[in-house]
Amino acid sequence: MLKLALGPLLYYWPREKVMAFYEEVAASPVDIVYLGETVCSRRHELRAADWLALGAMLEAEGKEVVMSTLALIESSADVTALRRLTANGHFTVEASDMGAVQLLSGQAPFVAGPHLNIYNPPTLSLLAGLGARRWVMPLEMGRAGLAHMQRERPDGIETEVFAYGRMPLAFSARCFTARNRNLPKDDCRFSCIEHPDGLVMRTREKQDFLVLNGIQSQSALVYNLLAELDQLREMGVDVVRLSPQSQHMGKIIGAFDAVRRGTVPAAASARMMAPLLPAQACNGYWYGKPGLEHLTETTV
Repeated sequence: MLKLALGPLLYYWPREKVMAFYEEVAASPVDIVYLGETVCSRRHELRAADWLALGAMLEAEGKEVVMSTLALIESSADVTALRRLTANGHFTVEASDMGAVQLLSGQAPFVAGPHLNIYNPPTLSLLAGLGARRWVMPLEMGRAGLAHMQRERPDGIETEVFAYGRMPLAFSARCFTARNRNLPKDDCRFSCIEHPDGLVMRTREKQDFLVLNGIQSQSALVYNLLAELDQLREMGVDVVRLSPQSQHMGKIIGAFDAVRRGTVPAAASARMMAPLLPAQACNGYWYGKPGLEHLTETTV
């Protein structure tokens, strides 16, 4: 059966909220949980030991736990933290940059994250040879590109697709959330903790355009492939990833679980789920169209 994964928490939440959130996740039907800070090393509500303790708790509840690394390494302290994480000796690690791949190669199996730019079979074969046991499709790759990758996928490697959430599109050395408050990055006053689902940026025409999340830029709309789960299953996808949001995450997980089990039709589940999204849904990338479009297989 298609597995459900909960991706790493991309936002900065208070410690109590994070702990309560993962207590809920422990009782949810997700199969895989990604943990750890992937956006900004200045975020310290939880330390490395806290993430490992959460991992132990979730593992005891039957979840597969994966520790995710920072996507943008900016300092020697970040490198030191990366070395410790990749050498944790217990949990699988999701490599978010090639530095993590280098540290993991030949040492332990790992997950090749969505920011490694795996767009062709030779790249996937290279990473499989270095120890990747699962790869996550890049956010903007559509079903045509995935079909090509699946035909030439190396033996022994799983495919995971980002199927729900605001898409993490880019990273910068600048902190846009701090800049919004006229603060320097080194004195950001942890501004992003005030925006549990990111800070929406609008055009002059008042249309939602992007979401600012510290040094990360996300889509303003919510990528949602709930209605495409059958397509994903038929293409041989092993795992679909849901990205955490601050409200209604348990119901979102439940909707995906019901559709993958066939207990609720996808169309009905999508209608019920619509009010739970923090913004309108989109799926254009999947169909090879602009990402902000929302399409169905019959309208492509």
